[in-house]
Amino acid sequence: MKRLGILLSALIFTAFSAFAAIPDNDDIYAKTADAASPYYYPNLMLKFDEWRTTMGADEMHYLYYGYAFTDEYKPLENDPYYTRTMDILTRIAIDGPSGNDLDELILTASQALVHDPFSPQILNILAYAYGMSGDVAREKAYSEKCNAILQVIESSGDGLREKTPMHIIMFSHAADLIAAKGWDYGSSRVISRNVEFIPFDIPHNRVKGYYFDFSRIYWNKPDNYTFKRHRTWQFNNLKPREYK
Repeated sequence: MKRLGILLSALIFTAFSAFAAIPDNDDIYAKTADAASPYYYPNLMLKFDEWRTTMGADEMHYLYYGYAFTDEYKPLENDPYYTRTMDILTRIAIDGPSGNDLDELILTASQALVHDPFSPQILNILAYAYGMSGDVAREKAYSEKCNAILQVIESSGDGLREKTPMHIIMFSHAADLIAAKGWDYGSSRVISRNVEFIPFDIPHNRVKGYYFDFSRIYWNKPDNYTFKRHRTWQFNNLKPREYK
């Protein structure tokens, strides 16, 4: 099994590298709930879904973290479509899937996005599926969405210390970010009520791992709930989507 990774496009990386902001929950809620705001959430989500042009770094920031204030945000619920998507990937011929397999993969992965519309993993799977189907426009759009989400997370903190973690709204997004760099990682360790640490199998530039703030995930945590995490990005020879 080869690890699936993503090579960030120069366009997305340049656009997002200049923007860095620790999420301010009060600010995000106020602006995404205000119909007169340029960050009004329904408008941001519509723009993300259509993806006619690349969204700005500030728009992506409010879109990603604003999702935690919506009724649709249910990070602790299991999603059967995610499981079905993984099952499809384990049985299809990655380098030469049939048209029926691709149609099934696109349909199931699209349904998985209903539960987690900002999953880098699922977005990259859709980029792959559309690319193999010959739909270059959708392939590029889903790849750009995926890279944009990863950049938002990476812009929320350096992840080097408990006090400067990157902020995530789903546990899987932390693992996706590390795997997108092509790095192997170990099991996460909870450091505090809000922060976890994910160690790298091999240190990179003397960094042994990243810290992530997962507090939003437990805002509405049911009593006695135990979350089962998935290791991600380990699919049969699925190549990263790359654009010049």
